[in-house]
Amino acid sequence: MSEEAPRPRRRKRYSGKNPRRFEDKYKEHDPARYGETVAKVIASGKTPAGSHLPIMVAECLNALGLEPGMTGVDATLGYGGHALRILRAISPNGKLIGLDVDPLEMPKTLARLRNTRFGDDCFEAVRSNYAGLAKILTERSLAGVDFIFADLGCSSMQFDDPARGFSFKTAGPLDMRMNPERGQSAADWLAKVSVVKLAAALHEHADEPRAESLAEALAGRHFPDTLAFAHAIREAIRVSDEDVRELTVRRVFQAVRIAVNEEFSALDAFLRTLPECLKPGGRVAILTFHSGEDRRVKQALKAGVRDGLFATTCEGPLTASPEERRLNPRSSAAKLRWAIRA
Repeated sequence: MSEEAPRPRRRKRYSGKNPRRFEDKYKEHDPARYGETVAKVIASGKTPAGSHLPIMVAECLNALGLEPGMTGVDATLGYGGHALRILRAISPNGKLIGLDVDPLEMPKTLARLRNTRFGDDCFEAVRSNYAGLAKILTERSLAGVDFIFADLGCSSMQFDDPARGFSFKTAGPLDMRMNPERGQSAADWLAKVSVVKLAAALHEHADEPRAESLAEALAGRHFPDTLAFAHAIREAIRVSDEDVRELTVRRVFQAVRIAVNEEFSALDAFLRTLPECLKPGGRVAILTFHSGEDRRVKQALKAGVRDGLFATTCEGPLTASPEERRLNPRSSAAKLRWAIRA
């Protein structure tokens, strides 16, 4: 008598029409197989789980002035949406170096790009912060490149995954590290930080008007997860307006994330070495998403023009079109600035 064939594993049942948890949205995590579902999610103005919609792609490519055969850098590889479009524009004979510090997302992005026709001859992925750009070019005997692109801040994959601890919408470990393999988590940083240092971070990283009172309430405390930290912020501000409370929570999370990842230190180092990494006539385009980033980029590019390092820069930032902001609300805060090497 033959053994009965094992039954296929039943798909998990959800309480509603669709799964709500990030890790359960299996269709959105597999766009190659469930393209129709992913398209519906995008059409509804949402970002599919585990992915990132590239922002202002046409404007970025235009600012970079890409042509076949160019060599350049995507300093923030992320999901690879901009990188894929750049590779198409510089083919044939072009070369792109993609940088990223995230050890969890970078292998996935590399696999996606390798599944296209772009191999080792035209694309190289490097685990590095963009602050080390000059060293990376020197190691490859490149005196300069034709273009450099950077899309600052966090990616949607990092924000949306509760396990990364960037968002206060769902419970998760209070981590916030873009590279979980080094440095201290947000929980550890908050448990050790002084009132003065936290207040300074809230001022400098998020323009938080209640920095001092929030710092006194939050510094030196241990928070078990993201929801507990968000609750403590709301309890500390004592205002009745819910929109004000939620905006404050968002600013505090942003300030702590920037401090934990030392984002402004890395950005300042990147901007200092940027001109020397470009060939004469080379172009840079940088996407920013909040005032702290944009101020630094604007001031650095204008100083470069004043000092003769850049020939020209944009008069003001470019922003996403109304249609893109409707389809991808995360593009609403984006500002694009560019400059051309003298």
